[in-house]
Amino acid sequence: MTQSSREVGVVVRRRAVDNPWIDHTWSPVMLLDEAPATPAWSVLSDEGGTTLYYAGSAIIDLFSAETANYRDNLMDGEPRVWVALRQQGGGDELELAKVTADPTEGEALFESGIEVIGTVPMPPEIAAWVAAFVDQYHVEHVFHKRKRDRANPDRKRGPSSA
Repeated sequence: MTQSSREVGVVVRRRAVDNPWIDHTWSPVMLLDEAPATPAWSVLSDEGGTTLYYAGSAIIDLFSAETANYRDNLMDGEPRVWVALRQQGGGDELELAKVTADPTEGEALFESGIEVIGTVPMPPEIAAWVAAFVDQYHVEHVFHKRKRDRANPDRKRGPSSA
């Protein structure tokens, strides 16, 4: 199986909320097509209860066995990238857990127990990289419907009673 990887940067938002159980929410905001030299968790802006952070760099991996999923993502109109953040220890600090362009893997993250999962628009440079990978490695698999064996009316089922 062939694999290609690319490092990207991730920007997330922490927004204050008026809720009796939580005081803020986290959500991914955008993907940078290249990871900058900025330290992880640097504050990019802080206005009116909303803070944007550069969460750090992450690796997007593409696998030749998953090209149909990437192709479907690209053809869906607005391609997306799934970003998952996990709490560290018992505190409020987060770490990047996963960034993927595979919609099947992205949807599976929602059932994984990871605290923060969201999608962001796929930058054009990343979309071009994914499209080139799909063009190079995608093999269309033809669906073959299996035919059942014809029933043999002379064959008896179960143990014979003799």
